[in-house]
Parts: sequence; structure tokens; C-alpha cells
Amino acid sequence: MIFLGLGSNLPSKYGDKFANINLAISFLKACGIKVIKRSSFYKTPSYPDRENPKFINVVILVETNLPPVDLMSVLVFIEEKLERKRFKKNDPRSCDIDIIDYNNQILNLKYNNSDLTLPHKELTSRNFVLFPLQEISPKWKHPKTKETINYLIQKLNEEDKNSILKMNKN
Repeated sequence: MIFLGLGSNLPSKYGDKFANINLAISFLKACGIKVIKRSSFYKTPSYPDRENPKFINVVILVETNLPPVDLMSVLVFIEEKLERKRFKKNDPRSCDIDIIDYNNQILNLKYNNSDLTLPHKELTSRNFVLFPLQEISPKWKHPKTKETINYLIQKLNEEDKNSILKMNKN
């Protein structure tokens, strides 16, 4: 099971944040990546600068035969197609796609002179990953620590638990 996290806190020429995420999912499908399940939309404050526009996030379960580095290439291609600009870390962006978990594997790889750590090294502290992941895979366990998704959510601080809003929009 491969889980991807998608987020947007800026519009693009294609539309608003919701449109960016829906279009990114369409582009994934067009690249031969099968989408098995998707979460609801979730709204969260921007991290770490809460003054930036709020994020809309989803987590999707996908199937692909692409190895992680090749999958990452597809994700970056889609981000760029949706006008993602990379100036500095955590800047607002029209599209962000992360590999959260790749078949429960524990991997440290190189991608374009950057480290690619799987499962995603910061997933345990990110409400915008944990809540949508719990929605589509309530029995998921962290591949490295074996902690359940419910336990990881319980470990979040109160602000993180209370600052996420499940949206009704699809």
C-alpha cells in the first residue's frame, strides 16, 4: 500500500486549492497510477508560518509498479505542472505531493541531491497527514515504530488536534 499526501494553499491558473488537488489526482491517474481510496478534504493552518494561507489536504491510497525514486519524479512533474515554485522551504504553494508510506518499507534514498526518507520522516507530527490517513486506513501502523494511527493522533498536542477541519467539499 502506497499512501500519498497532497496539499495546496495557493490557487493556480487551473483554479482554487480544491481544483489543484483534484487535478493533481487526475494527473496521477493519467500517469498510470491507480487511485484506490481518497480521504475527505481537510483544512489546516499553514506550517510553520500561520500567517500564510490555510492548506487544503488529502491523503490517497495508490497502486503503482514505479519504484520510489521514479514515483517521486512523477510527483515533482505534477507539482511543477500545477505551478509549484520552489524558493524556500515551507513557502506557500499551489501543489505539494509527498510519499507518506511506500508499501511499509523503511528506506533512505537520494532523489535529486536530496534525501528521500520513507516512511515520511515528519508524518507523526502532522495532523494534516494523520487525520486523513486514519480516515482511509484506520488500522494503519507506522512501518518503523509499529505505532497505530490512533496512538499517533493521541500523541498530537491539543492545538494540532483542534486546528484541523474536515471539509464536506469533494
